[in-house]
Amino acid sequence: MPVIVIVGGGFAGIAVARRLERRLRRDEAEIVLLSRDNYTLFTPMLPEVTSGELEVRHVVTPIREQLRRTRFVLADVDEIDVERRTVTYHHVLTGTRTLQPYDHLVLALGSSTSTFGLPGIAENTWPLKTLEDADALRNHLVWLLELADTIADDARRRRLLTLAVVGGGFTGVETAGEIVEMFRSVLRFYRRLRLDEVRMILVEAGSSLLAGLPAKMGEYSRRVLERRGIEVLLGDGVAAADANGLTLQSGRRIETETIVWSAGVKPSPTIATIALPTTKRGAVQTQRDMRVAGVNGVWALGDCASIPNGAGGVYPMTAQHAIREGPQLADNIIAALRGKPTKPFRYNALGMMAALGGRKAVAELPGSVVITGFVAWFFWRTYYLLRLPGLDRKLRVAFDWTLELLFPRDTAELRFGDREGQAAETKR
Repeated sequence: MPVIVIVGGGFAGIAVARRLERRLRRDEAEIVLLSRDNYTLFTPMLPEVTSGELEVRHVVTPIREQLRRTRFVLADVDEIDVERRTVTYHHVLTGTRTLQPYDHLVLALGSSTSTFGLPGIAENTWPLKTLEDADALRNHLVWLLELADTIADDARRRRLLTLAVVGGGFTGVETAGEIVEMFRSVLRFYRRLRLDEVRMILVEAGSSLLAGLPAKMGEYSRRVLERRGIEVLLGDGVAAADANGLTLQSGRRIETETIVWSAGVKPSPTIATIALPTTKRGAVQTQRDMRVAGVNGVWALGDCASIPNGAGGVYPMTAQHAIREGPQLADNIIAALRGKPTKPFRYNALGMMAALGGRKAVAELPGSVVITGFVAWFFWRTYYLLRLPGLDRKLRVAFDWTLELLFPRDTAELRFGDREGQAAETKR
């Protein structure tokens, strides 16, 4: 029986597996999915996890709940040999190494945070790409409030209450807005702190926020964020970071102990270890049907792939595209198994949305229609709620949002490790 191996359990990988399950006969192929996590993360809601508006477990869905006949393995990939058509992996818990042959290999490895090689960024900033990132950042925000409410050093308190978010894309804009909402909600419990002492700075190297979208979306976002007390710095990139702050290319210095990095992503570094054609940024080059040219039986999609759009460009790295690339790629694998021609991937984006906090958002709908304010915020929440996999997750998130309307956000710092390191940070 042919074996289809899918590497990656994100939006793209799950979409491929689910389509294969629905359309393949049981005796037609075996489906194997490898992922180092046993859940799929709903990444558009990560900023709300950071601010404490959503519970951590409510934005993840166990992979085993989403699949019926796919063999799921909790594993890290060690080596992919496209000549021998094998994947070597080890189980995350037992460490057992296994050599898995394949007839068709689907690469859905996603992306990782890119620091562009800038000095001090990797060591002194908080990324926001994974569930661990969001949970760690939330704990850090509570920690800095606790410390700022305690210490007598005014200079240190100012540095603690100054926060910088680097990157004016969707993640950066939403994160800045959510953190401000969190502080507005919980500062009542910190009697020595005032809201006007909190300084939030959003740094964007480009000339506008939400680059690549209609200019009025970026301009509206800037105005809303500035009205809520967020300083928006445009046209000034980052030069370096250290433990006490951020240095910009203009020479400007921002003294802070909290730098959230959302300035860029890159394809998974695992791609570089495979003998495949890649782009300059490290993405797998595919044909329009998502098959890797010149390599038998290998396909790629999602953030780790460069898929031509037929108009001289490539499709963007968004969840909206990944969940639609998956079914088409699965159909193409089925066509290949049955000796039929494959079809190119074609998709026109439905639009883009960004929440700005304070029950405001901005959205671009089909036909280049732009809506803003409360209507866009309501549309944002409705769309993503419907996109959450599983009725139980939809209900949990809806309940979290309802509670947030009635009660302040939780300030419990649920950190269970490295208390010694935390104590050292407190004393410095």
